[in-house]
Parts: sequence; structure tokens; C-alpha cells
Amino acid sequence: MPFVVTALLAYAFSSSLYHPRTTVMGWVVSVLWTLPIVSSVVGVTGALLTRRRVGRQRGWVSAEPVLHDRLIVLVPTIGRHDTYPALERSVLSYCEFMPAWFPDLRIEILTEEGCEAAERIDALAAVSPLTRVVTVPKAYRTPNGTRFKARANHYANELRIAEGEAMDDVWVLHMDDDTGVGPDTAEQVARFVNAQRRAGADGKHLAQGMLTYPRENAVNSLTWLADAIRPADDIARFAVLTGGGTPLVGLHGELLLLRASIEATIGWDFGPDSICEDAHLALIFSSRYKGRSDWFSGRSYGASPATMRDFLKQRERWSWGLVGLAFNRTLPRRSRALLMYSVTTWVIGPFQHVAVVLAAGALLGDLNTSPVTPWILPLWAVTMGYAVWMYWEGLKINASVSAGGRRLWWEPVALVALMPFFALWEAVGSFKGLLRYLRGTENQFVVIAKPA
Repeated sequence: MPFVVTALLAYAFSSSLYHPRTTVMGWVVSVLWTLPIVSSVVGVTGALLTRRRVGRQRGWVSAEPVLHDRLIVLVPTIGRHDTYPALERSVLSYCEFMPAWFPDLRIEILTEEGCEAAERIDALAAVSPLTRVVTVPKAYRTPNGTRFKARANHYANELRIAEGEAMDDVWVLHMDDDTGVGPDTAEQVARFVNAQRRAGADGKHLAQGMLTYPRENAVNSLTWLADAIRPADDIARFAVLTGGGTPLVGLHGELLLLRASIEATIGWDFGPDSICEDAHLALIFSSRYKGRSDWFSGRSYGASPATMRDFLKQRERWSWGLVGLAFNRTLPRRSRALLMYSVTTWVIGPFQHVAVVLAAGALLGDLNTSPVTPWILPLWAVTMGYAVWMYWEGLKINASVSAGGRRLWWEPVALVALMPFFALWEAVGSFKGLLRYLRGTENQFVVIAKPA
């Protein structure tokens, strides 16, 4: 309903203002505001598929524990004191909810030798016999000189190979150090793993669930509202692409389930410039194992950035890494094509914002924002409807996993009022990442403070 209502209102409003006179500004907005239509259509398709998929799940019988496969929950952490509280919350959730569904379970905290919170992390691991700390030696180097989180992941991958665990019946659940699980997560992961055993040779090798952000995990209401867009993207674009078998627009680094045998064939040694290792792995997977990924409706429970500045840093790093990945010629162009398009529409976001367009038009003395043909207006309406739907639906999802299970009266009002600001702030972060890439700045893996 939010999509339909917004699209109809946008079409009616833009039609009433339409003027057939063609100007330079009309050509500019015809390109800028029409460019995201492919992402919008893909997202709407994914949302409809998710609606059908969740509807079918209502008739499912209860899942059964996984009796034949091993699960390794891997949670890398930089091991700082300001990230430890979130790590503790996350690890305790794995210990609480996963064992009932996975009798053969191990939880690995992956950290760096000499990290400042090492003693606290060791004490946390001692809470449960299921948990162990895997320490990456400072002297460890990958053959390709990979750094940051990918380096740590590659060390853990090599350790599994050495310990004889790179097998088809061993699954690795990659999590972030601020992202916990709940009973629904454990059940859905178990259901997926059992389904792949029944499928045999036709089974999937990779799956991704949904990221959510409970209100009580947030220390900043503004960033919590701004992050409403993320779970909506999971039930839209990611659901149709990863759920369709080929994760062409990347993956999240958390709630990522992968066969250990397949991870061993790809690894994480992507070179020193890789700061979006999850998306890099996704593109390699797409080229080698087409049609072998899936999506499940289990949720992870994370925390939004503590400040709007951290929010900006987070988006900047993602953009910086994804731009470099989209134009990485070592990867097949066919695998990169959709990511190149998606990244392009994201990083030019500041120039698509209506306030920026009107300001530029005022400076140029041309405020005509009518497209070159009225047939473009329905495309704009779809894009506007999809953008509003993402924030609206994402807020519903985040509120549903929060205490009370529903939105507070003021949250939808604030969200609607702040959508233009959130869109601009998101766009500024992505554009800064583009500038970092164009300047050739040395890559940095920025780890923001993690709220508990």
C-alpha cells in the first residue's frame, strides 16, 4: 500500500506540473531521475516474491534439528574495548539459541594477536565449551597480501582446511561482532541446511538472511530511523537476486551461510585493496556457482551506528569498496555488470536529490524539471514509490523485532519528515566513497564503535 499510494500521488503531482517545453534541465533530470528504474523494478519484484514466500511458510510444519551437518559460527572482531559490549551480546545469543538446533556446533571468535580487549574476549569464550578464540598472528600474510577483515577470514578458512573441516557437510555462518541471533534465526538456518541435505547434488551452497535493527540496540534514534532502508533491501533486491541463485549485487558480511567446501575453493585472499570482501566473494561465487545461492527469512539482530558521523563513515567505506570492485578487471565483466549499474546510481545520489536539482536549476535560470517525454513520468512514480516503501517497510520490520513489537506513534511521522535528509545523507556518504576511489587514497577498513 505505501508503494501504490506514493506512486499514484507522485504520478498525479508530476503530471499536473508537466510542461512539454524541452530544456537542458529537462534532459538532465530525464537521465538522472530515470536511471534508478532498473533497481526499483528489481526491488519491487523481490518484495512480491518475498510476500509469496513468507505466505507459503505459514503452512510449514516445525523444523527439525540438524543431525548430520556441522555448523561453525564465525564472528570476526577487531577486539577494541568500544566494540566488546556488542560482541558479548552477539556471542551470548549464539550460545543461547543455536545449540538446540545444531548438536554439532562450534562458535569461533576471530581476532587479532595483541588486540586491546583480548582478556575480556578470552573470558567471554570461557563461558561456554562451544566457544573458542581463533587468534590471527600478527606475522600472518596471505599470498596476495590481503588486509583487514578478509585477511582474518582467510586465516580461518585455511585453519578449517588444515583441520579437515572443508567439507560439504560443514557450514560456516558468518556474523558481525555487533549482530546477534534469535530463535527464528536458528530455526530458519536449520531448515535451510536440512533442505540442502535432502536436495543432494542439487542443493544450494550459500544463503543469506535478513538484517534487522531492534530499537533497544540503538543509542541514536536518528541513525535507527535512517537504517530502516537496510532490512527492506534484504526483502527486495537481495531476496530476488541471492534468492534467485546468483548474488550479483553482493552479500552482507553477516548472516551469511556458506558451505565450508565451497568457501575453501574461493577463499578470501582478494588482495590488499579489498574492503568489501563479502561482495567480492559474491561475484566470484556468481561466476563459478550460478544458480546455487538462496535466501531465507531468518533474521539477525544488529545495531545502527552510534552517530550520524559514523553512519556517514560506514556508507563511505561501502561505496569506496564497491566502486573499486565494480571496476575490478580481474573479475568477469558479466558478473560485475549489475553491480556497476547499482553502484553508479548510488554514488551519483547527491545530484539526483530534488533539493540539489532545484538549487542547480535556480543558479542556471532553468527550473523546468519536466522530462523530455511524458512517458517517463510513470517510471519516476515507480522509483519514488519504491524509495518511500523501503523506508516505510524497513521501519515496520525493525519495530516488529523491537520490544513491544510495533512502531511508536511518532516514528512514522518522523520518518516521513526526515526521508529527504536521510536520502541526502546516504548519498553524501556514497559520493565521498567515490571521491576516495578516484583520488587513489590508500584503502582503509574503518570500524565504527558498536553499540551494545
